Amino acid sequence: MLAHVYKSLRKADAYVYLAKLDGFNVMPGPVRAQLEPLKHVMDVDLSTVTRLAQVDVEQVRGLLATRGFFLQVPQTHVLDPMTEDHGTDA
Repeated sequence: MLAHVYKSLRKADAYVYLAKLDGFNVMPGPVRAQLEPLKHVMDVDLSTVTRLAQVDVEQVRGLLATRGFFLQVPQTHVLDPMTEDHGTDA
């Protein structure tokens, strides 16, 4: 299974994997609008790859097969306010 990988030029560290080259029509319009313009950066043969750096290769394969695309966005870190030192200790 070949995946065509595109980098968002609008949203930092966001990548779209497509099952078909330039097959953007499978993506919902609002998602595309937030990411475009997109630049093709590489093709990956997912049938030979066992690991990807940021995402689970099995999840990518599954979503490419069912939806035709996979969206990789950076994880946001939610801070627990109870772990911060707010200077309230007396």
